[in-house]
Amino acid sequence: MIISQTPFRISFFGGGTDYPAWYRQHGGAVLSTTIDKYCHISCRNLPHFFAYRHRIVYSLIELVNEIEEIRHPSIRECMRQVPTPNGLEIHHDGDLPARSGLGSSSAFTVGMLNTLRAMNGLMSSKSELAKGAIHVEHEMIREAVGAQDQIAAAYGGLNRIAFAQDGSFRVEPLLIPAERRDLLQSHLMLFFTGFQRYATEIAAQKIQNLPHKTTELARMQEMVDEAIAMLSSPATSLDEFGRLLHESWMLKRSLAGSVTTDQIDQIYEAGRAAGAIGGKLLGAGGGGFMLFFVRPEHRGNLQQALSNLVHVNFKFETQGSRIALYDPNF
Repeated sequence: MIISQTPFRISFFGGGTDYPAWYRQHGGAVLSTTIDKYCHISCRNLPHFFAYRHRIVYSLIELVNEIEEIRHPSIRECMRQVPTPNGLEIHHDGDLPARSGLGSSSAFTVGMLNTLRAMNGLMSSKSELAKGAIHVEHEMIREAVGAQDQIAAAYGGLNRIAFAQDGSFRVEPLLIPAERRDLLQSHLMLFFTGFQRYATEIAAQKIQNLPHKTTELARMQEMVDEAIAMLSSPATSLDEFGRLLHESWMLKRSLAGSVTTDQIDQIYEAGRAAGAIGGKLLGAGGGGFMLFFVRPEHRGNLQQALSNLVHVNFKFETQGSRIALYDPNF
């Protein structure tokens, strides 16, 4: 039995510049952190006496004999990339809903690759997992997604991720005192809007608009280093980080009409009226989780104002995808 644990992520700044259509021309950068909410994938060799070769359990149950029969695109392509000699039983469990802006799809792909490689007795580096997941999603499934989620899920932590025009990336951990990091965490609140969506549909519209949004995306990319400078300077009030989040959200919602909705705008304005300095809808847009930046003394006001939404407490995490259980003889 192998069980992998792969974290979800919160992206603060630079989202959109991690699309190949952008960074292949301009380079890109994002600032993100992983959190203590996870995608769990368990896998074991399936005994031979079943009438099927593979049993796959997620929101559906698939009983198949051939990899080509698997309906779940990530599982199918990961099993093509990392073939195993035996039939498998695979289970997926997530701490938070899918299609909610926390990079859950890429966390799944990273965790799936980590699990399958462990089934073959292979240890995986963070770079191998990130590059493998990007290859699966970009080249094999051909989804309209960026590249930050796969890297964040594989590496874990609070990082600046830089994208080069040749397609390579560099992960730069943000080195700030623990007290400053904890202070940042105390200013963040996460709410589920109740709306789930397919990010690839929204991302496809944003990608089509990229040639017409160069000014906005260039500014969003600049914000990454501005935010890092704020976090790295103890003399700078963290309120400035919140105001920058607000500016970033105003730019992000202009990238495509599907990024926001009237209901999401109402949630955001209600949060601001209750004391939030800034915030953003996480992921491609259209629904999922809303992140707010609010002073700790105003957290109660914000939670009361958004009492109709699910508030999710979280902490930053630093490990990235890992094998939580390794028992090859199970």
